Amino acid sequence: MKAGNISVQTENIFPIIKKFLYSDHEIFLRELVSNAVDACQKVKTLERLGEIAETTETPKVEVILDSANKTITIRDNGIGMTEEELDQYINQIAFSGAEEFVSKYKDAQIIGHFGLGFYSAFMVAKEVKIQTLSHKKDAKAIEWTCDGSPAFTIAPLEKTTKGTDIILYLADDSLEFNEEHRLKEILDKYCRFMPVEIYMGIETKWEEDPSGEKDDKGNPKKIEVQYPRVINSTTPLWVKKPSDLKDEDYTSFYHELYPMTFEEPLFHIHINVDYPFNLTGILFFPKLKNQMEVQKNKVQLYCNQVFITDEVKNILPDFLTLLHGVVDSPDIPLNVSRSYLQADGNVKKISSHITKKVADKLQSMFNNDRADFESKWEDIGVFIQYGILTDEKFAEKAMNFTLFRNTNNESKTVEEWKEKIGTTQKDKNDKVVILYATDENQQHSAIEMAKNRGWEVMVLTSPLTAPFLSHIESKHNDITFKRVDSDVPEKLIEQDNNQNSALSEDEKTAVKTALESWVDGKKFNIQFENMSPQDPPMIITENEFMRRMKEQQALGGGGFFGNLPESYQLTLNTNHPAVYKMKEASGESIAKEALALAQLSKGLLKGSELSAFLQNAYQRLNNQ
Repeated sequence: MKAGNISVQTENIFPIIKKFLYSDHEIFLRELVSNAVDACQKVKTLERLGEIAETTETPKVEVILDSANKTITIRDNGIGMTEEELDQYINQIAFSGAEEFVSKYKDAQIIGHFGLGFYSAFMVAKEVKIQTLSHKKDAKAIEWTCDGSPAFTIAPLEKTTKGTDIILYLADDSLEFNEEHRLKEILDKYCRFMPVEIYMGIETKWEEDPSGEKDDKGNPKKIEVQYPRVINSTTPLWVKKPSDLKDEDYTSFYHELYPMTFEEPLFHIHINVDYPFNLTGILFFPKLKNQMEVQKNKVQLYCNQVFITDEVKNILPDFLTLLHGVVDSPDIPLNVSRSYLQADGNVKKISSHITKKVADKLQSMFNNDRADFESKWEDIGVFIQYGILTDEKFAEKAMNFTLFRNTNNESKTVEEWKEKIGTTQKDKNDKVVILYATDENQQHSAIEMAKNRGWEVMVLTSPLTAPFLSHIESKHNDITFKRVDSDVPEKLIEQDNNQNSALSEDEKTAVKTALESWVDGKKFNIQFENMSPQDPPMIITENEFMRRMKEQQALGGGGFFGNLPESYQLTLNTNHPAVYKMKEASGESIAKEALALAQLSKGLLKGSELSAFLQNAYQRLNNQ
């Protein structure tokens, strides 16, 4: 027997590993199973190189729980270790002290290089044994034992099967892992797609009796057969060739990833890159509508088929976290505990490539089947708007397939709408005015007024509408967006202003002065327009810029403006008979009723004012 101390110059390195590297103790199983998988894969590599004899044995890893003895064994038939290798990989953690360990290795990229993955076992175990037999010729089996202090022993062992057993004797504060369902839960989370078969537990299947016996009805007799349970899929969909897969394969995989999601994905993108970095994955577009926050953090990050995290904001641009699916790359730089990404040039390259793939897919859909693309717009529109607002490279491409739907359900890009309305909808600055509605029901009256004049009105219901439109205006100085119940675009009502006003300038002044006294000091910016007699006598609009600022403030942006005041424009239609009557002595009641109707249509008549208006209306009914 050999005894010694692990090469550390600190009293006990394990508490530091436990505290600093791994905040989540369940990670121990991921690390030990990952090491076992690596050991299995090394066998095939060394066989190809001729360094070890070929074997016909199928690579496998077993996780064995002995609840009675409170042990967990991770067994593999991989490469195994000689005593020299065990001393090199397990015993030699040559740190001069805890402080140097933390500062030197916290940014390490390959955990296995330092053997620290194995030492995660001491987060849950009071004692650990390694029983191993190398595939190398004439190797002898050995057993390594350590109780969590730097002291260890190595002794000869009677073992005939090649590979390694890691045996954990659970500590009293870690008995949650002495439950089979808990271990299966961890394996399903981290190891469900590892490239070597992982077994845990037993499953029973009914099979035909090999003796050929028949039952009472003459059918082949069946017997129970028990098999070790395989808990993982070694060739997940993202490692397969897209040409070998059908749409139903992707749909089935989507529901495997998200078993509690019952809706089908809209479409998918299969990523398969081997230069200048390795990257595979499948991204699914869910039905987003306007539920942005609900959908975030559904993309899973893997490294060589080992689950790392579903917090992928450092590897994906923020808008792509609205997607679902899997991204797998061995070139993603991880810290030593694999718990977060390191700043690295590869991360930016991978992120840029994924963004390009998504933009290219959307452009292809738009080009190849525009009708189908338009049918999906309600579900993907908010995603594309978010991408345009947050990712400049995506925005450059996305404006080519960003759609605006009008009230007649006709969808076009900005450039297409400019071509259609560019000569008929312009303001005094010669900008193309694109009118829009955010609520077709609430803004129905204003929409009808616009449509009666032959104007196009877009329907924009996204929560990102205000910042999105401001962004487009910043990139296109010949376009301005106006909500249909917002500022009355000056040049768009020229056709009405060509009519003679029913009020003289002196009468307008008199009506304005009287109105300002009649409305009890309400803060309206009063103006007159020669509109159609069929239009309402009064229209209340809100300054487009101020309203957008308030909407962005409500989204969490623009708070530096403080509390923005309400700012409304009150437009009087000089060609409406009611406005004409306001110049008379009896005009006060007409003005107040017209104002109340304008406020009601805008949703501004509330509280006591609304009650008083309704009471007067009821009284008029009684008097009829």
